[in-house]
Amino acid sequence: MPTVPPGSLSVVATPIGNRDDMSTRAIATLRAADVIAAEDTRHSRPLLVHHNVDVPLVPLHEHNEREVVDGLVRRMLEGQSVALISDAGTPLVSDPGFRLVRAARAAGIRCVPIPGACAAIAALSVAGLPSDRFVFEGFLPPKAAARRGRLQALAGEPRTLIFYESSHRVAESLADMREVFGGGREAVLARELTKLFETVIGEPLDELATRVAGDPDQQRGECVLLVAGRGEEADARLAEGQRVFALLREELPPAKAAKLAAAITGAPRKSLYEAS
Repeated sequence: MPTVPPGSLSVVATPIGNRDDMSTRAIATLRAADVIAAEDTRHSRPLLVHHNVDVPLVPLHEHNEREVVDGLVRRMLEGQSVALISDAGTPLVSDPGFRLVRAARAAGIRCVPIPGACAAIAALSVAGLPSDRFVFEGFLPPKAAARRGRLQALAGEPRTLIFYESSHRVAESLADMREVFGGGREAVLARELTKLFETVIGEPLDELATRVAGDPDQQRGECVLLVAGRGEEADARLAEGQRVFALLREELPPAKAAKLAAAITGAPRKSLYEAS
């Protein structure tokens, strides 16, 4: 019985760092495929060589996915098996592949998941935050105003929040989270998971944002940010912040009163100011 059904699409998870985090089934699937669609063929080739996979590669990334999908679907309809991989982790999770999977399913092609590593789930498993219900938000907008707007829309979310972030924006994103969610909200930075310099730091946003801003080593590599959802404690903190803000506002301008009340109570400054 063949490892890979003919005329099928296998969505194969690859390691997020450690090359040995690759299942036996994933390796066998890649070896048996007629072609492998890879996000970056130059990036994936060393991994495939490491696992003795010698199969033709075609690039499939965000800039060419629309153009190559029809050709790959046609090959599968002709009986060829295609394996889809991304640079790291599970394809489609903040990675290309959605259009290919959607087109394959629409054409009646069997799509087979080959599960494995996913940075979001790996980070959640060691974060120590509630994991029974969570929200994966992927990458936040790169522009500051849009990023803060998205965070503001999530400020009341009760489930654990999971974000991917680039190394050169992680300090800015943490500062914005502190501003929007409040410095007392529990958060975790999971960086370089499964790699040599793996770190998992859990602190209130005020402390975590300050630590990362002052430590260039924590602004390198692949980053996952996790933030506790808003719970009863956050509601109580906001109520206390509003009480202190009301007292301070009798003597100070609203902006300064909100800033001081946020510093004293850990309530989100923006929420206090907007209520003025």
